[in-house]
Amino acid sequence: MTPKKQKKDGEADRLAEYRGKRDPGRTPEPVPDEKALEKKALPHGDDDTFVVQEHHASSLHWDLRLERDGVLVSWAVPKGLPWSPDTNHLAVHTEDHPLEYATFEGEIPRGEYGAGQMFIWDRGTYETEKWSEREVKIVIHGSRVSGRYVLFRTRGKNWMIHRMDPPADPDAEPLPESLRPMRPVEKARLPRDQKAWGFEFAWGGKRMPAYVEGGRTRFTDDRGRAVDGPGGLGARLGASLGARPALLDGELAVLEGREIYMIYDLLHLDGRPLLDVPYRERRERLDELDLSGPRWQTAPWFPGDGDAVRDAAADQGLPGVVAKRLDSSYEAGEDSGAWRFIPVPA
Repeated sequence: MTPKKQKKDGEADRLAEYRGKRDPGRTPEPVPDEKALEKKALPHGDDDTFVVQEHHASSLHWDLRLERDGVLVSWAVPKGLPWSPDTNHLAVHTEDHPLEYATFEGEIPRGEYGAGQMFIWDRGTYETEKWSEREVKIVIHGSRVSGRYVLFRTRGKNWMIHRMDPPADPDAEPLPESLRPMRPVEKARLPRDQKAWGFEFAWGGKRMPAYVEGGRTRFTDDRGRAVDGPGGLGARLGASLGARPALLDGELAVLEGREIYMIYDLLHLDGRPLLDVPYRERRERLDELDLSGPRWQTAPWFPGDGDAVRDAAADQGLPGVVAKRLDSSYEAGEDSGAWRFIPVPA
């Protein structure tokens, strides 16, 4: 892992494993041949370039690559670089990559090694404090991640990455382990002052808050107990948010014979709890995330238009309407009059 500065006769080709996994006729990735490498020196700095690529392969992960002696030494980090020293993340050492890979973004075709979309998540420079076969200490200077990190080998290709500095954002808070959702009280009529309320369809589904972090998702039920989501939903929903941690409130509903996760509230985002933020602002922030996929979507909401929503719910055969005060906070675990369920008349 610590190569010589210049290739000598008989020295192993450091990119042989990389080239052996890729067909230059099928993938847009850079695949320099060995003869080309011998004929010209690749451009590089002073072993001070890093890149983190978000890789939507069969399992979402982030690839950390460090320029070292003419190649990019690489680790696949399933949950991304830790933002706090309280948590270590797995980092799997992979094959060295060519320097040209530091600028690669694109889609690796299906059937090829690492198939899927790849985006540059961050790039910049780094300083080396220590580099050995079992431990790498660096100081990263990027636009999204900065600080002192150490990578240390545990077993085989498995390493761990640890942040040595205090949290990048000392005010950030982790997602809660569990949260009991807020529940509406049932009323026979719509609120009189409809302009003060937002209205949503009642979907009649199973309540399932979603905790998304590091591209992974876990679900709880209406009592805050861990439950399994439908196969594949958690991974695909997590991939849609990438590195952004979020706590979503929603329910698994059956629409036109298909299970769809309907998302209608945002309770935590990017290390910031949103329980005390008014409903209107939480919904606007949720809309900005543009969460829509084959098995999930952001539920519509309609400020001040309860009669039209109730009529539409009746036409679609839905059980009713949920009215939510625009200025209301999120009262976790409570039956609150700030939310009202109004059933559609039989």
